[in-house]
Amino acid sequence: MKTVFLLSSVLFSLCFSLSLLAAEDKLEEEYQSLVELFFDAARIGNNEVVDTFVSQGFPIDQRNNQSYTALMVAAYQGNKETVRLLLDSGANACLQDKRGNTALMGALIKREISIAKDLYQADCSTELRNKAGLNLKEFAEIYGQSNVLKSLQH
Repeated sequence: MKTVFLLSSVLFSLCFSLSLLAAEDKLEEEYQSLVELFFDAARIGNNEVVDTFVSQGFPIDQRNNQSYTALMVAAYQGNKETVRLLLDSGANACLQDKRGNTALMGALIKREISIAKDLYQADCSTELRNKAGLNLKEFAEIYGQSNVLKSLQH
C-alpha cells in the first residue's frame, strides 16, 4: 500500500511538473506573439497600438529575436511619429543591437535626417562603439553621413 501511495505521489508530481512546463511554454508562445505585434506596430507606424502597449506597461525596450528594440525598428523604417512616441515614453536610445549599432546609426544608414535629429537629442555617448569598432563619427563617415552628423551637432 505504501509503495502504491509513493508511486502515485511521484506520478502526480511528475504530471504536475509536466503541466507546469506546458503552461510555461504556452505563456512563452503568447508573450512572443505580443512581442511580434508590438514590433509590427512600430515597423508600420501604428502609434495607437504602440501607445496601447506602452500605456499598459509593456517593456518599452523589449528586444526582438534579432536584438532590435521597437525604437530601432521605427527609426530604421522612417516612422518619425513612432520614434517620437517611444522616446517620449522613455525608450532608451542608447541601447545597441547585437552588432553594437544604435537607433541613431540605423537612422543615419537610412538617411532619416529628422529622426536622426530626434535621436541625437537623446544625448547618448558619441564614443559608444559598435562591434566593428566604430564610434558615431566614424560610422557616419563610412556611410557618407558626416555632414548630416555635423548638422545635428549644431
